[in-house]
Amino acid sequence: MEALRKERVEQLVDYIMKKCLWQFHSRAWDRRNQNEGILTKTRQILCDEPVNLETPAERCYWVDAVLLAEAFKEKYAWLDGLPKEEIAAVMKGLHERMDFLTIDGSLNKELTDQHY
Repeated sequence: MEALRKERVEQLVDYIMKKCLWQFHSRAWDRRNQNEGILTKTRQILCDEPVNLETPAERCYWVDAVLLAEAFKEKYAWLDGLPKEEIAAVMKGLHERMDFLTIDGSLNKELTDQHY
């Protein structure tokens, strides 16, 4: 089960890396906020949970999340057959993997440059 979940996470990572420009913010804190906002709202949409839209930033993340959720549903039919708990687990793994790839494991020194 864990291997299948990792495979699914990597499919979603591959989609984001190839199709989503929001992953390329120039500062680590921007990337972390973006990953948190978009991926959390995408999970909420996919799991039919309420989505908070109180602030302009939340509404901005929501727009990207709607598009991402629609693309995931269209491209990855396996999402339809998953219980909400498994979708949430896949999305948690996706969030962790995106944080590693775009922030914590990145060799890009500009992410932490205080003068940038």
